[in-house]
Amino acid sequence: MPATIRDVARASGVHVSTVSRTFSAPHLVNPDTRSRVLSTAESLGYRPNRAARALITGRTHNIGLIVADIANPFFPPLIKAAESQARSRDYHLFVADTNEDPVAEEDLVHALAKQVDGVLLCSPRMSNDLIEKLRKEVPLVVVNRPVEGLPAVVMDVAHGARTAIEHLVAHGHRDIALLGGPRGSWTNREIRRSAALAAKAAGATLSAVGPYQPTEAAGAAACDAVLDTGATAVLAYNDLMAIGLLEGLHDRGIRVPEELSVVGIDDIMLSRLIRPKLTTVATPTAAAGRAAVDMLLQHDDETRTTALVTLQTQLVVRDSTGPAPVERRTASRP
Repeated sequence: MPATIRDVARASGVHVSTVSRTFSAPHLVNPDTRSRVLSTAESLGYRPNRAARALITGRTHNIGLIVADIANPFFPPLIKAAESQARSRDYHLFVADTNEDPVAEEDLVHALAKQVDGVLLCSPRMSNDLIEKLRKEVPLVVVNRPVEGLPAVVMDVAHGARTAIEHLVAHGHRDIALLGGPRGSWTNREIRRSAALAAKAAGATLSAVGPYQPTEAAGAAACDAVLDTGATAVLAYNDLMAIGLLEGLHDRGIRVPEELSVVGIDDIMLSRLIRPKLTTVATPTAAAGRAAVDMLLQHDDETRTTALVTLQTQLVVRDSTGPAPVERRTASRP
């Protein structure tokens, strides 16, 4: 028979209410007493009833995490890190996928609001106005997009895009294509803004192609549009699109990087496994997951943080980039 709260109280020599406070409000319990109760509970195999504790404290000790596309390899490291961080704080993490649909995103926030103590919105597609309204229902932390008045964790993709363009320019590329991601994406806007400024500063031409969905299939489908720009190098919105583009280029007999250099963003595992290995901008997704959980749990509702945490990105040079062709490649396709 599983141990009860009364068993723990009896073995610890304290009142039942003290055991309850040890798990629901540990800061109110004397440290020595708290340590004794926890040690006793561990030895007896006691686990507090979360539902009962929620009724007492008003907290569920659950967190919701909503991602744009769980099939995208960008998200699993973030999810795994967030889950581990939540568990270390005695919280459970519920993950939901919107399939890049802002309507589904809103519906999920409404559905989770009464079941969790807060929600992490990862790469949301909703408007800022709607996100600001939803914060009245449940505490929110936004990942991969700043929203005024809300705590957010962003990765410095602007820095990453700039270093990618500078890398290509240093290899002699003066005609560069930008393979754009989904419409409404803050990350996509940041990449485009920063890449355009970097290209202009270097005297290079940047040709934007898109928007496209951030998938491998979309990258392959965009291949002809990229070739039509006459560019000798491409910066893609993410690694999945870059990998799809590599497949399309291979099918058309375009050699990478001899005829066209390709750079992705994210540094997913596949970028190291394909051939040629993909030059990419590494984004600290695991660190973002941990930081988002900490921000959500940092304060109570009355003093919740509105801080913006920016995590650094880094260019990782591999085999898919090289010197620009001696003769500028024309826009015509084989």
